[in-house]
Amino acid sequence: MKQIGVYNWTLPAWAGRLPDGRTYNTCPSAGICRQVCYARHGTYLWPAVRAKHHSNLQFVLDDPDGWQQAMLAELAAPKFVGRWIRVHDSGDFFSDDYTTRWLRIMRDRPEVNFYCYTKEIDRFRRLVEPDPPENLLWVYSYGGTQDHVIDPQTDRVADVFPDEEAIAAAGWSSQEASDLLAVLGPRLVGVPANRIPHFLRRLDGRRFSEWQAEVDAERHTRRGAAAVRAITSAPSARRRDRTDRRQAA
Repeated sequence: MKQIGVYNWTLPAWAGRLPDGRTYNTCPSAGICRQVCYARHGTYLWPAVRAKHHSNLQFVLDDPDGWQQAMLAELAAPKFVGRWIRVHDSGDFFSDDYTTRWLRIMRDRPEVNFYCYTKEIDRFRRLVEPDPPENLLWVYSYGGTQDHVIDPQTDRVADVFPDEEAIAAAGWSSQEASDLLAVLGPRLVGVPANRIPHFLRRLDGRRFSEWQAEVDAERHTRRGAAAVRAITSAPSARRRDRTDRRQAA
């Protein structure tokens, strides 16, 4: 990433446990993406890498003011002028306070460019979209529990596809040549799936948006069936049913 002038800030991906025993979830709106998350595979699992990600999160949680000042101090270095920071190579904007602090950092460092992928659509609608920093660009990504509030007609959106051929066939634009194309290229962003064999088997030729839609539909069906069972098994419902049968007799 540094070859194209991009630096990363990262957290541990999705849910886990810190060394002190605290649990966390840095991707509260993760959906099917967590089943094929590249940041829960390979080098991300190396002890040194994992320890660094945990350290970043602990700093944010334990001393948010200190973390914010440390970020401002680091980003004041000349090497960041005109460069790009990808916020969250893994992890996401997990709380309102954390998101608001990032917005302050961005406004206080206007000479640095920032971008991100996020599945925290509702949080961005409330906190970012009304008055975004001029040096922030973002793309909403499919595969989360808030997919249903993404508007592909107006939002900049990213979807993971099985391969480059599937991206082209859908008429979307790949960001494979440079990750910055996710925010600087055409609005419909195609991301080719990582070539991790067991991840590809789970993806099964689908886009993230398609897979998430299937899961959401199945969940909706189960909830509907559970609601019907709860109603029909309620004591009042059983009494009404017995009364109806007696009257019919």
